[in-house]
Amino acid sequence: MTAKKIDHLVLPVGNLVQARERLSGLGFTVAPDGVHPFGTANACIFLEDGTYLEPIALADRRKAGTAAKRGNVFVERDIAFRGKRGRQGLSAIVVASDDASDDHQRFVEGGVSAGEPLEFARIIKSPEGDEREGRFRLAFAALEGASEFFAFACQRVVSFPQDMGSLRVHANAVTGLKEVVLSSGVPGDSARLLQSVLSVSAQEGEAGLVFAGENARVRVVDADQLHQEFGPAAKLHGAELCGQAVIFRTADLAVTEITLAANDVAFIRRDGRVLVSPSPGQGVFFGFEE
Repeated sequence: MTAKKIDHLVLPVGNLVQARERLSGLGFTVAPDGVHPFGTANACIFLEDGTYLEPIALADRRKAGTAAKRGNVFVERDIAFRGKRGRQGLSAIVVASDDASDDHQRFVEGGVSAGEPLEFARIIKSPEGDEREGRFRLAFAALEGASEFFAFACQRVVSFPQDMGSLRVHANAVTGLKEVVLSSGVPGDSARLLQSVLSVSAQEGEAGLVFAGENARVRVVDADQLHQEFGPAAKLHGAELCGQAVIFRTADLAVTEITLAANDVAFIRRDGRVLVSPSPGQGVFFGFEE
């Protein structure tokens, strides 16, 4: 069983203007807005390691509502998340797929399918302003009854341009994704979902329940572990699996600190990690490590 590669993370935000301001203040280069055909829009952060963040907002609520009623799982889950979490947070982990149809069948057989696959296209703008169409095929997975968190496999049928140029260069020296931290009242309950999505067995230890993806790891912690690592401000949202933190790999932690300080972003340094608490436009903890 070959571990899957994390492709990107979905981070619902209240609006893209606020998200762009916050993420730029954190030292990230934010791509031009991208519009989906089903009422949502994003402002992505592309990283040197090929992963990316997808801050996403509702651009057309009527169109999004119609899409959800017609069975669009992506929009349906996004609307449900916003209703429960006040519009912001980390709603999904996405793995790279060579064949989303095969992944859908695998999710069905594993008892974690969240609905029918989705294929769509959107315009992608290069750093130079050129436009091309990207096409994607998605297969969805979630635990039964869960509205807080889901996952999906993403097949890039027609992908992003190979050279994203300046969009992959960030003032905070971030080069890639290192870890995603989730929480759960009962971490073991998440094993079936994450093992199926990441194609890797769980490893249990003092750091929590760990799933070693090909390019980054996913870790599920309980309330005690969450507060010990992130402080009393970190909140366990019931027993459900939910997103808590994104940990980035940086080429130079000193540069990261200088960038944050220059932009008046509050942070703490603990055990070799620079940690920034959630803020409007950034719905979860962001951590930076070399």
